[in-house]
Amino acid sequence: MNDMSGMRVNNHPILHPQDGRFITICLDGQPLPAVEGEPIAAAIYAAGYRVLRRTRRRGDPRGIFCALGHCTDCTMEVDGVSNVRTCITPAAPGMQIRTPEREGAQ
Repeated sequence: MNDMSGMRVNNHPILHPQDGRFITICLDGQPLPAVEGEPIAAAIYAAGYRVLRRTRRRGDPRGIFCALGHCTDCTMEVDGVSNVRTCITPAAPGMQIRTPEREGAQ
């Protein structure tokens, strides 16, 4: 994974980073840097990941699509809660994010 701290979403219509403080979140057990308060999906994208989940039927990759919480392309499991829209959920220290299994993905 490359240092992608310069590739951050700085202007989101719903969420705004708090104070620019870097925190650590975990994606499938791997620590990732995030800016506290930025959308979880933005932190994952900045870390170089493009696929957030796969569709149940065909396994098609899904990533950030609307980034406004209207679609379900970015839904992931966050701290044990399924189907969280990561594009509008702010990152907080220690969050545990899991890529949904295909059987549970939409």
